[in-house]
Amino acid sequence: MGHQVSDPDPKRKLEELEIRLARLRAARQPEKPHQQDYHSQAQLAWRMVTEMVAGLAIGFGIGFGLDTLLGSTPWLMVTFTVLGIVAGIRVMMRSAAELQADYVPPEDAGDLQDDDAFEADEDEGNGYGDGNARR
Repeated sequence: MGHQVSDPDPKRKLEELEIRLARLRAARQPEKPHQQDYHSQAQLAWRMVTEMVAGLAIGFGIGFGLDTLLGSTPWLMVTFTVLGIVAGIRVMMRSAAELQADYVPPEDAGDLQDDDAFEADEDEGNGYGDGNARR
């Protein structure tokens, strides 16, 4: 019998493989918070755009209304439109400052988990059970 089996217990090898797969799956889990983070950033971006457009529209509306009442076209409309833009920018900057104050930088936990899984694989050997490298 020239064929020799390197590991007499294939069930043990299967269990080891399942453990390694579970570790790799656990290392890949942080995908959901990243997507939630992306959606919250998109919501904040829309909030800032809305604040800017609202400031512009309100300033334009007030200026246009006063110009119509006072007959001073277009000076009050231009003045209040510029004031509306400035107000919108200030509100946007305040929102950005709040976002920056609440920001917690993400830890590189995913990278560390991948490194730990790699080191665990090295400790267990090459997976061939005979301690020799694949040729």
